[in-house]
Amino acid sequence: MFIEELCISKAYDPLDPNGNITIKWDIMQWTPDGYVAVVTIYNFQKYRHIQAPGWTLGWSWAKKEVIWSMVGGQATEQGDCSRFKGNIPHCCKKNPAIVDLLPGTPYNMQIANCCKGGVLNSLIQDPSTASSSFQLSVGAAGTSNKTVRVPKNFTLKAPGPGYTCGIAKVVRPSKFASQDGRRTTQALMTWNVTCTYSQFLAQKTPSCCVSLSSFYNDTIVNCPTCACGCQNNIAQPGSCVEGDSPYFASAINRLDKTSSAPIVQCTSHMCPIRVHWHVKLNYKEYWRTKITVTNFNYQMNYSQWNLVIQHPNFDNLTQIFSFNYNSLTPYGNINDTAMLWGIKYYNDLLIEAGPYGNVQSELLFKKDLSTFTFDKGWAFPRRVYFNGDNCVMPPPDSYPWLPNASIRTKSPMLLPIIVFLAAFWCLSFGYGR
Repeated sequence: MFIEELCISKAYDPLDPNGNITIKWDIMQWTPDGYVAVVTIYNFQKYRHIQAPGWTLGWSWAKKEVIWSMVGGQATEQGDCSRFKGNIPHCCKKNPAIVDLLPGTPYNMQIANCCKGGVLNSLIQDPSTASSSFQLSVGAAGTSNKTVRVPKNFTLKAPGPGYTCGIAKVVRPSKFASQDGRRTTQALMTWNVTCTYSQFLAQKTPSCCVSLSSFYNDTIVNCPTCACGCQNNIAQPGSCVEGDSPYFASAINRLDKTSSAPIVQCTSHMCPIRVHWHVKLNYKEYWRTKITVTNFNYQMNYSQWNLVIQHPNFDNLTQIFSFNYNSLTPYGNINDTAMLWGIKYYNDLLIEAGPYGNVQSELLFKKDLSTFTFDKGWAFPRRVYFNGDNCVMPPPDSYPWLPNASIRTKSPMLLPIIVFLAAFWCLSFGYGR
């Protein structure tokens, strides 16, 4: 019971409380032994997307249904179709798994909004590519609204675990407008399935961490040690790769490129992604910070990456360089959360670990004198997400402090010495006699 409650609590995202992936199943026509349906996957998440190798959608048939044919998608396995003579179905499995087709698929195998390799962008980054569709002809099923049975146990891999899908609910049939807008048709029957994401279910360890630095303090606060796991090459060979090893090239060539598991560079934090926030400059009316995102993963290029950062001064963001920006307001009118992502064809691809495996930008903020301060770590972010996953922050007491703040923290230790020197000076010059 405790584990279940923990998973539910982790599934709630305070910065995107209504974000989900919705699967809509529209029956468009009846056939002699079933129906033809169009299934559409909508990504209603503001900043979490599905990256390559893409989504896999699964379910369990309620009866003994089969898939006669598909357009815009395909089942990964055909299953046992030995009971059929003549025409052989596309898939006879009780629990089919469906994947998207790749770009460049022949036109006779496509339908509208298909064939993206299973990649779905987030709703804010690119709404036009935040959905995907396929069509299937289902046999051995009901041929009316009263005899059709809704599939059960929907699953969504994107491409790994993390999403939990609810039960399918029959809803009001979808309506479709003609191109000229003068006629409306509707589906014969529609049901929806809602899937929500949990970082707790997606991976055992975090996937990113945050480091900090500033112009007013020489201290560089690194990512917490073992933030995403610890180096364990003795008990678990290959858990990380040393970049300066003479066997580096051969080790990379042996990597399983079909796996989504990260192969990371050996670091103290062992995270695939590090986000560094540097407080760079201080002007009279403005202050400037630099953000660097570094990829330590030899296994993956991050396409269409994004950052979500929470900081109280985003309501006074004046200019951002070389990143796209969108304001998120998860708490009504409070503008303290920003979404940042790369510019298309320029830096929207964060390439795998190496000398070019990073992207960076600078942000210029206007000072609100009623709230602005460099004291007590105010200039650093409160929360950072990379590709929708919450990054591990350093402990607050390790943040770079202002020099006068550090003197204040040390003053109790220095006080006896100062008193002694003052007394010695007074005695030497005859004061106090």
